[in-house]
Amino acid sequence: MPSRIADIEVYLPPQVVTNADLCGVFDPALVARVEETTGIVARRICTDGMTALDMAEQAARRLLERSGSAGIQYLIFCTQSPDHVLPTGACILQARLGLAEQIGAFDFNLGCSGYVFGLDLADALIAAGRAERVLLLTGDTYSRFINPRDHANRLVFGDGAAATLVERADAAAGSSLGPFVLRTDGRGANNLIVPAGGARLPRSAETAVETVDAGGSVRSLDNLHMDGREIFLFAATAVQAVIGEALEAAGASLDDIDWFVPHQSNRFMLRHLAARAAIPQDRLVEHYAEVGNTVSTSIPLALKAHIEAGRIRRGQRLLLVGYGVGYSWGACHVVF
Repeated sequence: MPSRIADIEVYLPPQVVTNADLCGVFDPALVARVEETTGIVARRICTDGMTALDMAEQAARRLLERSGSAGIQYLIFCTQSPDHVLPTGACILQARLGLAEQIGAFDFNLGCSGYVFGLDLADALIAAGRAERVLLLTGDTYSRFINPRDHANRLVFGDGAAATLVERADAAAGSSLGPFVLRTDGRGANNLIVPAGGARLPRSAETAVETVDAGGSVRSLDNLHMDGREIFLFAATAVQAVIGEALEAAGASLDDIDWFVPHQSNRFMLRHLAARAAIPQDRLVEHYAEVGNTVSTSIPLALKAHIEAGRIRRGQRLLLVGYGVGYSWGACHVVF
């Protein structure tokens, strides 16, 4: 049974932190250089106890007001910023949203590839006849993992959440999801990681000791660590390959795709990947300047903005591409 993206809603926390604000923390010349490279000028940050789960709830409520909850048989929540070790956040969201008890609800932990992997899960459940409608939620608060004096990460990441309703498609309607191409290589795990805080390395006085890297960023083992050079080298080769594989699986060429929607990491990365894959600039979706890198929410956030602007329309063919922590990466063809 084919499936389709029926609706998308997003939520961004109200607190805006601009690069001008961060010039009071970091050298203004450094901030200007990072802005020139990344194209990011502001980001939204969670404050006052708001969590990824809270943001996902707000996005879901907005979506359900339009689309209703009848027939939703699974709630899937992609987050790396859970409220608790247990229970799963999806169970809490089921209750908060007033969804029926007759549903499956679970979390999965993925970052910037999470949206593509989540769509694949939703599509598989529908194809197997296990669901008519699946509510896919994404949300993260990476700002909580970043050392306040870590310019390499603080100038890039932002917080946000999204809700996507995936439902069984009428074959005659033309909308569809897939095929999907998913890839994983755990050998890159240490290049994007929060080392402490789990069972392997619990937080302690020792893990909280701060160090300064060669670029002047401060962090401890309790904070997010990203080896930008290694992530770039991984993405530069892996993403180009997965784009080609996804197009081949869909029986499509570059010319058949109306919009390429990659994970919104930053301007330098996106335009480099587009150039390597020969993607025309006028068909590359970019939406990061005012929100930063919002991890698993970056693709639905970009989709929502371009749908509202009238650029992405029903019947168009899209290629979604996620890549990042894990390493994990993937692409999917969408007839919107």
